[in-house]
This record gives sequence, structure tokens and C-alpha cells, in this order.
Amino acid sequence: MFNRRHFFAVAFTVLFSDSSFAAEKVNVFAASSLKNALDAVSASWKADTSKDTSLTYAASNALAKQIEAGAPADVFVSADLTWMKYLTDKSLIAKDSDIQLLGNEIVLVAPKDSKIDLKIEGGFKLADAVGTGKLAMANVDSVPAGKYGKAALEKLGVWVSVEGKVAQTENVRAALKLVALGEAPLGIVYNTDAKADAAVKVVGTFPADSHAPIIYPAGVIATSKNPDAAEFLKYLQSDKAKAIFEDQGFVVLKP
Repeated sequence: MFNRRHFFAVAFTVLFSDSSFAAEKVNVFAASSLKNALDAVSASWKADTSKDTSLTYAASNALAKQIEAGAPADVFVSADLTWMKYLTDKSLIAKDSDIQLLGNEIVLVAPKDSKIDLKIEGGFKLADAVGTGKLAMANVDSVPAGKYGKAALEKLGVWVSVEGKVAQTENVRAALKLVALGEAPLGIVYNTDAKADAAVKVVGTFPADSHAPIIYPAGVIATSKNPDAAEFLKYLQSDKAKAIFEDQGFVVLKP
């Protein structure tokens, strides 16, 4: 005899034990320079909580514009304060959720077998070192790494001499790749990018006072309905995450 109550009890059990109904992944939009570190942090979070992330990497400006256009992000991690403020001013970041998470440095890199030797200081001979080649940089008008780099070169009095030699890319990892492949003799990237690619070497570090402080803020997207978004943001500030970030060369900022 057909038992309706038993049938629906079994159906309910099967439905909600199916792995396809597992918790929704946390959609994280993050600056390209965070890829290695954030991949590792996300893997650690999954191991600790059995929860997963979907990671999208690009230039901070591109990600902010995508979020503004309605992209389904839960958490945003920018490479500068400007693009976080851009979204905050539009009420697209959950109130009081944004934090200043990490710090970084910008460095001048060359292919690992390069013989270029430069001391980064006022008026240094960057244009001569680039020669007939190109200086790889992320877009200097919109991408944080490019903006920091241009500001530093202006402060050191060498921007005018190299402006016509700059090969601008859509994000900092693309600039790194040009140098790693030997398509550009020099490039300006984050110190953490240089550490992530054995095909390049650091020629010098730009003085901290030659550009604005490099700060990576993070926050939950106001429209996110994922209850794990805030938990992942909290995990980014955990001791385990701190160890991973520091191993990758980031400076972990105090809350």
C-alpha cells in the first residue's frame, strides 16, 4: 500500500543530503596580486571548515566596476583604498564590514638572468637601463600597482624620461609576465608578485615615501546573501591566514 508520509520523508532526506545542495561557495573578487596568497588561504579555510570559495582575480578597478554592474560577488579585496571607497560611496559594501587587511611594497624587477644593476634614488638612470625596450607596468591611470609606480617615478624625477617607454597592461600580473618572458627588460610590480615568480629578480625597492601607502582593504558586498561571506572575511584575519600572507611577502595590518 502506498504510504504518502513515508514517501515524502524519504524524498526529503534524499533531496537535502545531495551534495549539489551543499553550502553556496563564497564568491571572492580580489586584486590580481593576491592570487598565490589567497589561493592558499582559501584552501586552508576549506580544510578547516569544509566550505569553499570561488575566486575571481583581476585589476581592482575592473572588479569594482563589475560589482557596480551587479556581478554576484560576496567579498571584495582591493589593492588600494580608492576602489574600496568607490564602492563604499555607492553603498555597495556592507556597513562597517570593510577592513584594512594587508600592506605591500613596489619593486623594480628584471628577468632572472639580467645584468642590470640600478640603485633606486632621485634621478636614477631608469631610461638608460630600459634602452630600446619597454618598462612593463599595470595601467598607470586606473590599476593600483600602475598608479603607485607612476607616483614613485614622478617623485623620483624620472617619469618624464620613461613615459614613452612604458608598456601598460590590464593588471600587475600581466606586467610581471612580460618581464618573466623576457619581453620587457624591466617592470614595476609588487614585492609579492616578484616572490611568486622565479623567472624574475628584484633590482630594487621603491622608497616607501615615494608613493602613497599600499593598503589592501577587504569588505563584504552589501547585496550578498551568503551567510559565509562575513565568516570568510573574518578568516582572512586569522592567525593561519596571517602566516600565509606573511610567507608570501605581505605585511599584515593590525585591526
